Amino acid sequence: MPSLISSCIVFALATTSGVYSRQVLPRQSSNSTTQASSAPFYPSPWSSGSGDWSDAYSKARDFVSQLTLLEKVNLTTGVGWEGEQCVGQVGSIPRLGFRSLCMQDSPVGVRFGDYASVFSSGQTVAATFDRGLIYQRGYAMGQEHKGKGVTVQLGPVAGPLGRSPEGGRNWEGFSPDPYLTGVAIGETIKGIQDAGIIACAKHYIGNEQEHFRQQPEAVGYGYNITEAISSNIDDTTMHELYLWPFADAVRAGVGSIMCSYNQVNNSYGCQNSKLLNDLLKNELGFQGFVMSDWQAQHTGAASAVAGLDMTMPGDTVFNSGDSYWGTNLTLAVINGTVPEWRIDDMALRIMAAYFKVGLSLEQPPINFDSWTLDTYGPLHASVGANVQQVNFHVDVRGDHGALIRDIGARATVLLKNTNNALPLSKPRFVAVIGEDAGPNLYGPNGCSDRGCDNGTLGMAWGSGSANFPYLITPDTALQAQAIADGTIYQSILDNYATSEISALVSQAYVTSIVFVNADSGEGYISVDGNEGDRNNLTLWHSGDDLVKNVSAICNNTIVVIHSTGPTILTEWYDNPNVTAILWAGVPGQESGNSITDVLYGKVNPAARTPFTWGPTRESYGTDVLYEPNNGNGAPQDDFTEGVFIDYRAFENKNITPIYEFGFGLSYTTFSYSDLQVVKHNVGAYTPTTGTTEAAPVLGNYSTNLADYLFPNASFPHIWQYIYPYLNTTDAKTASADPNYGQTAAEFLPPDATNGSPQPLLAAGGAPGGNPQLYDVLYTVTATITNNGTLNGEEVSQLYISLGGPNQPSKVLRGFERLSIDQGQSVTASFDITRRDVSNWDTVSQNWVVTSYPKEVFVGSSSRNLPLSASLS
Repeated sequence: MPSLISSCIVFALATTSGVYSRQVLPRQSSNSTTQASSAPFYPSPWSSGSGDWSDAYSKARDFVSQLTLLEKVNLTTGVGWEGEQCVGQVGSIPRLGFRSLCMQDSPVGVRFGDYASVFSSGQTVAATFDRGLIYQRGYAMGQEHKGKGVTVQLGPVAGPLGRSPEGGRNWEGFSPDPYLTGVAIGETIKGIQDAGIIACAKHYIGNEQEHFRQQPEAVGYGYNITEAISSNIDDTTMHELYLWPFADAVRAGVGSIMCSYNQVNNSYGCQNSKLLNDLLKNELGFQGFVMSDWQAQHTGAASAVAGLDMTMPGDTVFNSGDSYWGTNLTLAVINGTVPEWRIDDMALRIMAAYFKVGLSLEQPPINFDSWTLDTYGPLHASVGANVQQVNFHVDVRGDHGALIRDIGARATVLLKNTNNALPLSKPRFVAVIGEDAGPNLYGPNGCSDRGCDNGTLGMAWGSGSANFPYLITPDTALQAQAIADGTIYQSILDNYATSEISALVSQAYVTSIVFVNADSGEGYISVDGNEGDRNNLTLWHSGDDLVKNVSAICNNTIVVIHSTGPTILTEWYDNPNVTAILWAGVPGQESGNSITDVLYGKVNPAARTPFTWGPTRESYGTDVLYEPNNGNGAPQDDFTEGVFIDYRAFENKNITPIYEFGFGLSYTTFSYSDLQVVKHNVGAYTPTTGTTEAAPVLGNYSTNLADYLFPNASFPHIWQYIYPYLNTTDAKTASADPNYGQTAAEFLPPDATNGSPQPLLAAGGAPGGNPQLYDVLYTVTATITNNGTLNGEEVSQLYISLGGPNQPSKVLRGFERLSIDQGQSVTASFDITRRDVSNWDTVSQNWVVTSYPKEVFVGSSSRNLPLSASLS
């Protein structure tokens, strides 16, 4: 069995692929239609162990101080696509008993694994507005990943945030509201890392659509572009919208962050020094490591000094055997292009994240294989080498099915309920209609990476998917309930069986439940012409026609929507025969049980929609860029709407939604009263000052190239595997770069290699930013009374008007899900931090509380806020 040390014996690389690539600053297209650019920021900040990272940093420093240069390179460079068992692995350090780090999707379960659970999507759990449930989901997913031997779970997701409702991967994230996403990503990270593995917050940043995210992928669809899309985002919008939840992720202690495929202001995300060095590592004080998305690295030394710490999967192109790092990174450090302190900092950040979550050298073994479900197979699937047992079929599910069922039910949003059509109580005759109620005829995993929309939508498609251990369909669960109740039950699972459906739903005493869906996913899969992003906001498989056909006949039609975001309901939502509408999101393996629990009142709904349901597609004001707009250069996506997305846009344009953000009904009713605001005596905000220590250098290394040659013939070489070694003592030949020999000063930006003490940013100072941003300035309380007839839960929400021009009328800044028995009252309490009432000032490059009047609102949705008060 070969050693697991990795990086690449150098094979020929294109000039722009080598260590000396000049792709440091934005790669501009000759026919660019925009002046958007990303300012350089160097040097890359080195970790310091600030915040609660001190102990982990100390352990990391002890460990990294023992490493050779080859071992440090090994730790930062992936072994190549399908090089080992996980979707991404870096090299091992056998000398110290350190096995390879295993990076594995996904944000809903262990991708490619067996005997593991499929959880509700991030967007779905966000609808619970329940911090505890969000944490429990993260913890359970972390347990399952750790049980499979995973080191880094590739999730949770705050990019996409959800700028456009058609965005293909919005379902993997949480909500277009940055506050809700910030809370959700923070709680998920805490859960995952409390379970003992590293969370990876992704995709950083501006990754808001699938179209054109990767140039080769777009070319495969027939688009003639030479660069990936550029998301052009101004400073204020970046801070107040897209960066906001990543600040919460950093404050929660996230160990890794994945940079994205797209460009931001015409500089690739994984080599954008403004994003990585300035905003993330400097301003937000991120102490962990930055990992590239798979094939999102475009340069060697340039990406290293711009802040990238780990490259995935390691090869420049899948299964090419070529690497921007590996051998090239070894050479870059030897010749001084990449300073020693930078490779030390990469390794320190990786190991600090490792130790912070409680990992030790005695990691559990990797007991599954991403490339086969067979028990035996090649350890190196890319070349079919080293056949052995690669799957041990370890069951890591525990009792998580009960949690998934509970989340699915408590995430179901009751949008309409006319004349108490719900909950059902032993109805005489139930007719269930629609393909979405039934199974995929090829099985729940019958389509690779769930790349189809057959049967009920329990999970959307792409790398964010996992294998179902089972999928309870609504048809199965509702039939079981009907049999227990003595109810007549019949179902038709074909949307186009028009005459049969009409005959069924026209019978006496029928309660019709229509299941419809709308799917989306990652851009490498196209389903029915939807290249990741949805082509429109209508229901799939003629779902809108199905609802209209049934409701034209049956005067008690209940509609259940499974979807990856909002759909247009305008044509039928107010039909009096449509007596109830529920959004059940993308609920995971317990889908049918969850919706049955809500329909029959075993769970009293309290969820809130985490996005706005608009009357038209155009009412959102944002959309996916579907056609290139910059010749054959990088498509330019200008975020001209600024912070006005979702409910902020609707209110700014005075457009009435069908169902507003934060809306959701219950089977009982609640009233709000007695708003109280307590102002705390907190000191004035002080900008951070001072300088860092000099960059730490942890050990000397040889500059003799003979010390880095590939080991002797007895050391096995695996073709396509990425190693850190050189294959010759001639540096230019080893690098495969015709420009080898030029110094860093000739092509790297000023200060890129500067390891002297650096000034601290005023808005920085600790993980998450200046610690005083999190001072509690006010505590707001309100009394909530259950004045209905049933026990239930209520999601109380707090919004703040920040005042001033060009500001949303109000923004979410607090929520609490409360259990309240019938006739009882409870107190909802919200802490308002300095950050909550601040705006980003582009001149001072800091957060400021403006002099404009501030007002606080409390209620049950963004448009139902009966209580208000001014904030002095």
